[in-house]
Amino acid sequence: MRKFAGIAVLLVIVAAAVLAKLMLYTVDMTKQAVITQFGEPVGEIKEAGLYLKKPIIQKVNYFEKRLLEWDGDPTQIPTLDKKYIRVDTFARWRITDPQKFFESVKNETTAQARLDDIIDGAVRNQITQYNLLDAVRSSNRPMFIELMEETAQKETPETETIDVGREQITREILKEARELLPELGIELVDVRIKRIDYEKTVLSKVYERMIAERKRMAEKNRSEGEAEKAQILGRKERELKTILSEAYRESQEIKGKADAEATKVYAEAYNKDPEFYSFLNTLEAYTDSLKGNTTVVLSTDSDFFRYLKDISPQGVK
Repeated sequence: MRKFAGIAVLLVIVAAAVLAKLMLYTVDMTKQAVITQFGEPVGEIKEAGLYLKKPIIQKVNYFEKRLLEWDGDPTQIPTLDKKYIRVDTFARWRITDPQKFFESVKNETTAQARLDDIIDGAVRNQITQYNLLDAVRSSNRPMFIELMEETAQKETPETETIDVGREQITREILKEARELLPELGIELVDVRIKRIDYEKTVLSKVYERMIAERKRMAEKNRSEGEAEKAQILGRKERELKTILSEAYRESQEIKGKADAEATKVYAEAYNKDPEFYSFLNTLEAYTDSLKGNTTVVLSTDSDFFRYLKDISPQGVK
């Protein structure tokens, strides 16, 4: 009897454990759940905790409570000014009504497909309403090339300005897409343009414009450089002439002072002994005149010969 009683207790425990597993379920804080009975939703759970359900006939379907990401494929779209671009967008969304979400799309895979249609359609509708410049820029703040052009005086062309801008376009895309999502139990949190690529025909025109702008700026910079070079060379020539003129004037002043001082010294020496002074000058004249094989013919009454008369024959070589 005890043996059968032990087996019975064990069976009761196992049955209770199995029944508890079938009846009890938990919802994580990052999840939410929809309870279905024979495939039809009969309730939803949004708060984390331990819950009861009818075993076998009820099923728990879990859905993410956190933000989910949507990343679309690049789409070719014409702008209002007939420029073809490829727009790549991304978005963030979440499930706000799990029961409505289950009834409309069942799972996240189907929801992503529906988002593809809704967001891509909103992007196309908005981009086609505006010019290319509105799609690629968010403000009229001058770009680098425009800042460079502002220095080109009257040659600067008028730059295009935006009316709406990329930021406003993304808000309009978000607004349009949101209007179609409440019936799916989805909240679209944000939509952003990740990247815009030009088509080949547009891209070549953009490159041509960029090249032309940079060539014009290069020519302008070269002409300004040549003008600055001419100014620098002109200043150099003027300063050089001024320096040389000042140096020549100072050198002449110094030479004049030196000549005056020498003349004064010569005059003082001449006044002290005129005959000796004359003798020294004559010797200097001999040194300057009688060089090498020079032959000089003098008369006996010449002043140049006067100091040679007293030289003894023994001193003559």
